[in-house]
Amino acid sequence: MSSEVRLAFAHPSERAAATAQPGPLDRISLRDHIAEIEIGAFQAERGTTQRICFNVVVEVQPLTGPVDDDVDRILSYDRVTEAIAHELAEERLNLLETLAERIAERILLEPQAMRVFVRIEKLDRGPGALGVEIVRGRDQVTPSTHESDRPHPRLMYLSSSAIASDNLTGWIDQMAARDRPLVLCVGAHDLAVPRTGHKMTQRRIDLLAIEQNAWRLAARDLRCKVVATRTELDWAMKNGQICVWAPSKIVLDSVDGPSAAPSDAVALAAWFAATFEADEMMVIGAALPDDADVPLCAVPVEQSIL
Repeated sequence: MSSEVRLAFAHPSERAAATAQPGPLDRISLRDHIAEIEIGAFQAERGTTQRICFNVVVEVQPLTGPVDDDVDRILSYDRVTEAIAHELAEERLNLLETLAERIAERILLEPQAMRVFVRIEKLDRGPGALGVEIVRGRDQVTPSTHESDRPHPRLMYLSSSAIASDNLTGWIDQMAARDRPLVLCVGAHDLAVPRTGHKMTQRRIDLLAIEQNAWRLAARDLRCKVVATRTELDWAMKNGQICVWAPSKIVLDSVDGPSAAPSDAVALAAWFAATFEADEMMVIGAALPDDADVPLCAVPVEQSIL
């Protein structure tokens, strides 16, 4: 076996040593850290967990001066495992590549970290381990991509009667004029929705009924753009775009998903508002949920001024 092939399958610590840049760097490593999570792009990988193995090596700047046996002076191993745990808890992902990128970015935000090797493998998808390995340097990280920079939006929930109201444009004008990004949420349309008698498939159909109403709203006011992913939503909020939430992807990919069913659309919107740390949620043409983690305000459809 050639040295290149052997190195490709070696632990990331060996790759780090073989590709080290001039100048001394220290390394810390995490070997064979296993977590059982739900991940994967295939339908068979939804609703079930599988074992994932993490191997991580972080190259760090050597300390200037003695360590003095002080844990606060070093990049702790806990910071590596915390980065993994944080990204696993953030949302359900389809790709190991995405998970590896996010873990690498989070580790490289640590002041001492200069370069990181992340290898992630699925242990239960075949007779061997299936995985991905990436190498990222400090100069490849953009801190603004992290949730600490995410703005806190204002949410406005619109019932079907509110979407059809002559007051719609005025409501949006009033909310858009305020100093926070505006995200609109809707419930399902008023047409009959197919009934499957099966919990998981019915959930999908009910979410799609909400998304159909989202597109109906977007057609009524062309300033409103339908968004489905966290990345789209973050970009839109930072760039002053009015969003209409299409819930399927974020709901289905949530690690700790909403307890509210899609048929309880106001409660689902309140969960979304809490997830994105909204400042407030205006509910037009519908009853307020029993409890919510954001301030709520109900507005009748007949009321033109918010």
